[in-house]
Amino acid sequence: MRPEELYDRPLVVMGVAGSGKSTIASALARQLGREFRDGDSFHSADNVAKMARGEALSDHDRLPWLDSIAAWLAASPGRIVACSALKESYRDRLRVAGPLLFLYLDIAPSTARERVSGRHGHFMPASLIDDQFATLERPTSDEPDVLWLDGEAPEPVLLARALSAVTGVRTPAADAVPKQP
Repeated sequence: MRPEELYDRPLVVMGVAGSGKSTIASALARQLGREFRDGDSFHSADNVAKMARGEALSDHDRLPWLDSIAAWLAASPGRIVACSALKESYRDRLRVAGPLLFLYLDIAPSTARERVSGRHGHFMPASLIDDQFATLERPTSDEPDVLWLDGEAPEPVLLARALSAVTGVRTPAADAVPKQP
């Protein structure tokens, strides 16, 4: 795949809650001059209320949400969305929008819990992190449109790596190795 093919595709920044999807996707959109929308904004009021009560969403709950995101991605080229896309079947449901590029932000459960516990004003409680990881089907080599990124890297490094993955242009920041604690 040529870098320009990656760049032209709509992007789905994916991962569990707390992986940094929204932060990285919105920063990518600013850097690339593209339209961004957070996947949370596609949830029905019922889905939001269910999660706010600490109840995990079912596949049945998620399907209309995924269909709405796919329709939004298909409506205009180059859009960027932050969406958990936890299962391969969910990613397949999004792929009806056309050729996509998924950027998977991989993080540990402890990091997700810490990040979600520290955010305020969001309906997703930290109590649902275990369900997110239980639902997660990490992408495999059978999904060549998914690029893995270390979601635990410092934000500037992660953004540089994401930009590099999308554009094919390497930068010194993309090659930076995070300091070990």
